[in-house]
Amino acid sequence: MTTLIVELGDRSYPIYIDQGLLGNAELIRPFIAGQQVMVVSNETVAPLYLETLLQSLAGLQVTTHILPDGEEFKNLEVLGSIFDALLRVPCDRQTTMIALGGGVVGDISGFAAACYQRGIPFIQIPTTLLAQVDSSVGGKTAVNHPRGKNMIGAFYQPRCVIADISTLNTLDDRQLSAGLAEVIKYGLIRDLEFFNWLEKNIDRLCQRDPDALAEAIRWSCRSKAEIVAEDELEGGVRALLNLGHTFGHAIEAGMGYGNWLHGEAVATGMLMAADLSHRSGWISRLDVTRIAELLIRAGLPVTPPAELDVERYLKLMMVDKKVHNGHIRLVLLKDIGRAFISDDYDHELLRETLASRSLF
Repeated sequence: MTTLIVELGDRSYPIYIDQGLLGNAELIRPFIAGQQVMVVSNETVAPLYLETLLQSLAGLQVTTHILPDGEEFKNLEVLGSIFDALLRVPCDRQTTMIALGGGVVGDISGFAAACYQRGIPFIQIPTTLLAQVDSSVGGKTAVNHPRGKNMIGAFYQPRCVIADISTLNTLDDRQLSAGLAEVIKYGLIRDLEFFNWLEKNIDRLCQRDPDALAEAIRWSCRSKAEIVAEDELEGGVRALLNLGHTFGHAIEAGMGYGNWLHGEAVATGMLMAADLSHRSGWISRLDVTRIAELLIRAGLPVTPPAELDVERYLKLMMVDKKVHNGHIRLVLLKDIGRAFISDDYDHELLRETLASRSLF
């Protein structure tokens, strides 16, 4: 088992990565605060893994709450259903909430834990690749609003993250590819060596080679943990983790939540960021093609949706947490493995990128 630590002083917590961790009661039980537990999962994950987790929680007062599956359900109404379930028991302030599922389950459960009685203990058990390498680590919790993705939320760190790699065996190919977008992101923003490794091993990852998956998850989580430890509240370097996200969130909102998976929208958004970086003279066209080819090999889309025009993009991108004094701040590339944050780019070039339907 690999153990990584997110270093946040007295709020530091471990990330455990291995096969078969869901049934490891000795691993999970030390992070349970009291006798009450609320497990939040969804209708896809619960039939597969809930029973194994419940066996690890035997002897505790466990309540389960099952959500519908999909990004379109990451909203205030579904958040309210979690509060209803907590109050119906009723759950006290020592209740530990456990999120068993992908990014939607983790985000909405974490936000509920942050709010309920002003904060209750929280454990992340991510079951998708995207959640294991990204959304479960770092304490970002939120729900979507029709006008913007993740605009209502809080920074709230879990007590631990338990990444059971064996849960990826039941992940469909589209969801696996969506997770690979976030894996590729780490190579692009700060680690050329990892990007080179991904080019050599992307086929093994798509074929679910367990050793390759474990290595990619370890590499990604180590990078995320280091960045979060340096900048927990995204005042500086942590914003680099949003490479492609301002474009991608606009695609998700503009096309309707759930029609594009988050990782799919981020993949296209990263290529849009690379295209703008090339138009600005920072990276070569060969670099853009190299990025596109890796995304394609990972099974990800690289063509922006034709339904969104430039003005629609810009309107949606203005509803973004990185907007500062009316300026859209973007994560762009000086090189593969070297990202930076800027609002000092040519806005006409941005419009050219947004209008383009062929990015490489």
